[in-house]
Amino acid sequence: MLNIILCGAPGSGKGTQSEFIGKTYGLKHLSTGDVLRGEIASGSELGKQIEAIISKGNLVPDDMMYGVIENYIAGLPEDCKGTIFDGYPRTVSQAESLTKLLEKYHMEAIMIDLMVDEQLLIQRLIERGKVSGRADDNLNTIRHRIAVYHNQTEPIAHYYLHHGNYCPVNGNHPVPDVFLQIKRIIDNNISRNS
Repeated sequence: MLNIILCGAPGSGKGTQSEFIGKTYGLKHLSTGDVLRGEIASGSELGKQIEAIISKGNLVPDDMMYGVIENYIAGLPEDCKGTIFDGYPRTVSQAESLTKLLEKYHMEAIMIDLMVDEQLLIQRLIERGKVSGRADDNLNTIRHRIAVYHNQTEPIAHYYLHHGNYCPVNGNHPVPDVFLQIKRIIDNNISRNS
């Protein structure tokens, strides 16, 4: 089973690249952002708590996220080819938890890190906000989200680098060029594990 952790700052193109990867390799796409937004839309008490956290640009606590991820992995069908983890893990403790959780189900993952210049991230998110109307795509929140990413999420690259499954990608290029870099990494990984 091929599991990919797609990492990158807000606006790095994780959602777009996840779609290409999923279609090309037949992988399931787990967007924690979509799962969390679905919980918010349901109007549940948990959804209200999550909304209060996300609207300020902060990360959802590890214990909330762990439960969501374990339910997902436990519910994967037997014929599943693998998963793209988009937006999880976001902290080193989440990365450690995910490694243990995948081991529990006899799985492993590689991390693909979309590296994008900060000014380009801001530009992309401002443009996305004009189209999507997402409340978290305004300049103040964007800067806060990028700062949170640098402080809390960027360190997981070192975690995966230490474990030998870290793959950086230059995300400053056009979408098709970024996907070609990702495809090379995945194809190499598949041939090594065949």
